[in-house]
Amino acid sequence: MKNSFADGALLCVATQSGIGRLTINRPEKRNALTDSMWRALPEALTWLVETRDVRVIVIEGAGERDFSAGADISEFETLRKDAATARHYEAANSAAFAAIRNCPVPVIAAIRGICFGGGFGIAAAADIRLADDTARFAIPAARLGLAYPLDAVQDLVRALGDQRARQALFSTQEISARAALACGCLLSLQTPAELEAEVSALALKIAGAAPLSVRASKAAIAAQHDASPETFETAANLAESTFDSSDYAEGRSAFMQKRPPVFTGR
Repeated sequence: MKNSFADGALLCVATQSGIGRLTINRPEKRNALTDSMWRALPEALTWLVETRDVRVIVIEGAGERDFSAGADISEFETLRKDAATARHYEAANSAAFAAIRNCPVPVIAAIRGICFGGGFGIAAAADIRLADDTARFAIPAARLGLAYPLDAVQDLVRALGDQRARQALFSTQEISARAALACGCLLSLQTPAELEAEVSALALKIAGAAPLSVRASKAAIAAQHDASPETFETAANLAESTFDSSDYAEGRSAFMQKRPPVFTGR
């Protein structure tokens, strides 16, 4: 099943194997995101999860060249020209990052080429990042004279670690794919020819796991980062609910019968 958002600038595909693909589709602009794309991104994720019932989502850039150059700076003269307009613009940015971060299913960022600014923010909000060795990362906010959104900075610190995040934000210096791998920002680094196979293999593994268990694990990890009573309670409730699920019964039966389990998410 396919759908598109923001006049085709975001493309969604849901496969029968439970994998959703969200493609940033402006390759002629190095997949820079317009305001309408930022605003449509939560809707696209909702369509994949709630309408198509996918179990994992892969976010990638179209054209097999760049993940995303970030926000489309050509809009800044009107949509982000001062504090008042920036407030509305960045609310859409934050909603997009939150939709990825809080997505109930795991989100994988498959990164090629440029991953700058808001594009890096999208990748940092994802659960897992894989890249090929053409990937380059940067936060150019200090070259433009603006501040990066607070929630996005928090995602960057989680992804890069404290020192690398400071370096990226303070200096605007690019981070190579190998440096991103070394600091733990990337799960793995592949050649351009190998990346798709690696991403697909991981996505299939996640899609084949028990969905309720995966959701509970994602909520538990979020609670560890957020450390609020609400997130701890949500994670605990999700974990407890797995023990009354049909999938838990199926998992036990499959183990005893030495066969692969077939999970339904119920």
